Amino acid sequence: MTHRVAVVIRDGVLPMELGLVHQVFEAARDASGQPLYTVLTAAVAPGPVRTSADFTVFAPHGLDALADADTVVVPAAKDDDERPDGPDPVVTAAVRKAADDGTRVASVCTGAFVLAAAGLLDGRRATTHWHSGDLLRARHPGVDVDHGVLYVDEDTVLTSAGEAAGIDLCLHLVRRDHGAAVANDAARRIVVAPHRAGGQAQFVVRPVPDEADASTAAARAWALTELDRPIGLRELAARSAMSVRTFTRRFREETGLSAGEWLTRQRVERARHLLESTALPVDQIARASGFGTAVSLRNHFHAALGVTPSAYRSAFRGAPAEKEVDGPPGAGGSYRT
Repeated sequence: MTHRVAVVIRDGVLPMELGLVHQVFEAARDASGQPLYTVLTAAVAPGPVRTSADFTVFAPHGLDALADADTVVVPAAKDDDERPDGPDPVVTAAVRKAADDGTRVASVCTGAFVLAAAGLLDGRRATTHWHSGDLLRARHPGVDVDHGVLYVDEDTVLTSAGEAAGIDLCLHLVRRDHGAAVANDAARRIVVAPHRAGGQAQFVVRPVPDEADASTAAARAWALTELDRPIGLRELAARSAMSVRTFTRRFREETGLSAGEWLTRQRVERARHLLESTALPVDQIARASGFGTAVSLRNHFHAALGVTPSAYRSAFRGAPAEKEVDGPPGAGGSYRT
């Protein structure tokens, strides 16, 4: 049985947001190449739906499709944040019922206004496009709005920022369901970055450096080949032929993160991949990913993903959980920046 994803579209739907949900989930395959998801497009009633562009799309399903869905995704529609009367109550009621029945619900961009109107974001942290964050907070004061991140995972309710962040969110869901290897393969199929963490900033000052400017990209590529050892900030700066001060500023401008934050995330991803794809003991994985000790790996891994390394391996490989190594937060490890 494949995982069923229902995409709820409304009048004025953004075509890219509708398409990205189909693209990401349909690219996720098992080891034999079989699809892991079935994606259905649903509207208030089956039939043509106007998009925000100069064409319409056809929704084969009505909202009754949500009853059999495992995940419901609500992409943005034009003027979501400018409708004083809020989203269509028929849609919000259907999304609310799906959530009440235990279905996982996610939004892309201003689709968060639908989830908020359905009462699914009250008391939860959520995000939307940075331009609409203040309005979402004003209309729904019970929502903890963070409009500076790419996506927010609140277990069964997830929200993401503008369009490209929807790709990140969908890949995150694939990663949650089937692990990093499947998500990375799906990313390769659609030629996108395999992983951008949800906490990364929406707005990056210099996403593409000026042609005449140096970039930190080469240093980042090099660092990925050296994650098993300590990497210093001076060493990274030297790789880019920059002073530490210039490198530090440029790195944040290009990635939205400090070099230390970026390295930690890459090391967690390396550990995640090794936990899924090998039977190496946790202490060996800690060394291979640059954390040095099992205690350090456990602390960083739990902080990033909310589970211990052995629990993660048990969930994704069916292996018995190893005895955990306890220690104070931040203890151990050779990681430094």
